[in-house]
Parts: sequence; structure tokens; C-alpha cells
Amino acid sequence: MSSKVSALLLLFTIGVQAQMNTEVYLMDIISEDGRLTVGPVKNISNNEGYDNQPSFYNDNLVLFAATRNGQTDIAQYNVRDAVIQWVSDTEQGSEYSPLKVPGKKKVSSIRLDTSGLQRLYSYDMGSGKPELVLKDQKVGYHLWYNEDVLVTTVLVENSMDLVVSNLKDHTNYTYAKNVGRSLHKIPNSNLVSFISKEQKDHWEIKSLNPITGATETITKIPMTSEDMCWLLNGSILMARGNMIFQFNPDKDENWSIFHRFKDKNLGAISRLQTNANASKLALVSEVSPELVVQRQVSAFNKRDLNAFAACYSNDVVVRNFPNDTLYTGNAALKNNYKNFYDRTPEVTVEVLKRISIGNKVIDEEKATIAGKEHRQVAIYEVKNGLITSMTFIFENHRNEEAVTIVDKQLEVYNARDINGFVATYDENIETYDFPSKLRSKGHEQLRSGYEGFFESTPDLNCTITQRIVLGNIVIDEEFLTINGNNADAVAIYEVKDGKIAKVTFVR
Repeated sequence: MSSKVSALLLLFTIGVQAQMNTEVYLMDIISEDGRLTVGPVKNISNNEGYDNQPSFYNDNLVLFAATRNGQTDIAQYNVRDAVIQWVSDTEQGSEYSPLKVPGKKKVSSIRLDTSGLQRLYSYDMGSGKPELVLKDQKVGYHLWYNEDVLVTTVLVENSMDLVVSNLKDHTNYTYAKNVGRSLHKIPNSNLVSFISKEQKDHWEIKSLNPITGATETITKIPMTSEDMCWLLNGSILMARGNMIFQFNPDKDENWSIFHRFKDKNLGAISRLQTNANASKLALVSEVSPELVVQRQVSAFNKRDLNAFAACYSNDVVVRNFPNDTLYTGNAALKNNYKNFYDRTPEVTVEVLKRISIGNKVIDEEKATIAGKEHRQVAIYEVKNGLITSMTFIFENHRNEEAVTIVDKQLEVYNARDINGFVATYDENIETYDFPSKLRSKGHEQLRSGYEGFFESTPDLNCTITQRIVLGNIVIDEEFLTINGNNADAVAIYEVKDGKIAKVTFVR
């Protein structure tokens, strides 16, 4: 079972990744049984490549940056008519982070010219004609406080400063150093929020009064996540994987799940934005890891070597579990599979079971080679729409005791029986984070990691949602309840001589 984990920590276990192949999704925020959730999800960009940074021009128009003809332009999606139109078409550069300019029929956007110049422009909604807004500042992200006041993040060497610019008197004041990209107005106040990265061990969500410059800390957050938005009820929304978490600074002590998406098209979620009355939510999602993995399975079975290799990153790592590297790089992968096809005229792979967690996909596969069937497990790690690692587990020998002892440890785990729990493990038990980062070794460390956790978690429960058994290896997809919060986890158990000898956690 997974060791102690809170919803707050779950929210931030994955790092922010550069997004290459992303889509913009739109949904209604609705009330169900006295709580807020989201309605059906719609892909409103539906475009190959980079689609990102949504914002609401009004309740009917959603702005976002979208790729076309090798550059990024401003697009607008008409909710009523379900049509996309283009606001900009700049030959000498690309636009990012579009926002409505208050009181005008204009959109502001960061323009990155082919010359490398990066400035903030506004664009007329009718003609698309650009006008420079800030002449000398290299703006990364921006927020309109009112018609005359802009809150921006300005690029300074390797970080960003928080700057308030008054367009009427042409003043610029820096109020914070080393900030994140997420800038939002705080509902029912005259404040805006930003992410401070000044602390070495954590980040903070802070408020800023752009007129007085006063700042206050709203809440601490672990490092690595900076995409957020606000609801009218004062709650903050943030995403982890394909889940959105919520936290209300006025009344909550912990983060809780706002919505868990079941749509397999959604991968890791980043940018979040609501409209003025928080009745709609726009978000950005990477291409689902499951779709990427299935694409490579289909290409493999068609023996389409180019399409197969195109599913993998340039620096892909191929290994045997847990960390025995076979080779690295797309060229080596392509060459290995070309040789495999040349000597293997008949081969197909069928996916028997599939477990997805975060950016990882675990497939139980039946490979049929020249009429002979072989079972194996492949663990795929996906980033930016490409497979960055592929790890194989092959069946070595059958072990009828493997399932029995894993089921026993599940039973005593749910009973919070620390002695019974430790007894299911070999005295030299090793636990790892995938692929091979050691977490603990031996009974003493195992006990110290779980004893207090059992005592402080009266509602602790784990159920198995999927299981793969391969010889002496049991791979469980687990659904956990921990102090009123829920979490998904995957554990790979290796059994030897009737005891669990090793556990690898996949997150």
C-alpha cells in the first residue's frame, strides 16, 4: 500500500512540464446536491499542435493561443455557434496569452517576434491591427486590473518579477521577485493573486493590492505547481494529473478533490480559467498518455516502423524492469525494431489489461510471435505527447503464493494491523519509487513509515480496481481513502519464498 499521503501533497506530485501538443477544453460549472462540479467536457480547439492559455472575452467567446501554419495566433471560440475564428495573423511573430482589454473591443497578447523581441500588444477584434502596449518590458504574462493598470510578470534573467504598470502616468513598480505565471483577480475584492517562488522549500499563493502594493500570503503550497483559478465562493482550483483539487483559504485546512475526470482523452491538466460569474471553466490538457500508447501499439501491429518510432521521444529510454537500460534514443529504437521485424515475419501484440496513473501507462500484453504466445508487461512514461521510457517485465516463473500474500497484506492494511502488515513482508523488504529510487529497507523502516499513519487514519481503506499477475509479480491499481480524501496509486509487488520482497510504487 502507499504510505502516508495527503490531498495537498497528492496535488503537487507531478512537475510542471513544457506543453507541446495540447488542447483547450470547455465545460459548465454546475451545482449538484449542494456542491459544485463540472458538466460535460468539450474540446474547443481540436487542433494538432500547441493550443493553450484560454481566457474569456465574454460568456460566449473564449480566447486562446493556437498553432496554425507553423506559428501561434490568437483564436476565438464562439460557444453558441461552436465556431473558431482567428483574431491575429502576424507574419513576423506568434501571439500568446490573449486577454480582453477592459472597456475596448480589443485583445491583448504577448507577441514573440521571429527576431526574438518579446512585447505586449493589443489587437483590434475587427481588423486584427496590432498596437504596442508596453514598449520596453519583456512581459511573460499579464492581467488587466482596470483600463489603466496592468499587473505583469516581466522576464529578468532566469526568473520573472511582478510589476504593476500604470498606462496613464507611465510608471512601473516592481512588487515581488521570482514569481510564477498565474495571475488572477480575487473574487469580491480589490486584490489579485500571484505565485511567489522566493522560498527555497515551498511556494506561496499571495495577494497583491496593485494600487498600494500591499502583499499578503494566502497559503503555502509545495513546489512544482502554479496553475490555478478562483471560484466566486472564494475557493482556489488547482490540477494534478486529470483531477482538479479545491481549497478555500477562509474555511479549509486541506485540499480536497473538486472533480476527477474520466474522459480518457484528457491527460495532465494545466491552465485553468473561469468566466466572470464562474459558470464556465476552461482548461488545457496534454494529449492523453493512453492515446499515445495505443497509437504506438496500432503502429507496431501494422509494422509501420516510421509511425511507431514517431510515438517516442528523441531520447527515449528502453529498459528491463526496474532499471536495466537496454538502449537509449529514437534512432536506436528504430534500428532495433527494424531488425526485429526483419527476423520476425509474424508478430502481433494484444493489450489484455491497461492501468493508467498520471503520465504512466501499464499494459499487460499478449505477444504472438510465429504462432507462439508470450505474456509481458510494458510500463510507458509519456511526456509532451511522446513516450519517453518503455520498461518491460517478462514472466520468469509461476508463483501461486504471490496473490495470496498480497491479498493478506491488503487485509491487514485495511485493518490497520501494523504487526500483521509487517509480517507479510520479507525482513529485508525494499520499497522503491519507480523506477529505482529507494524509499525504505527492512522491517524497522517499514514499520516506522506506517505505524503512525495507521494510528492517524481511522477511515483508511484500499480497494483493488485492477490487477495484473505475471509470475511472482503482482501489479495492483489501488483506490485509497485517507482521512476523507481519495487517491489513486499503483504498486508492483515482487514475492519470494511466500513473502513480499520488494515493492515499487508508480505515481
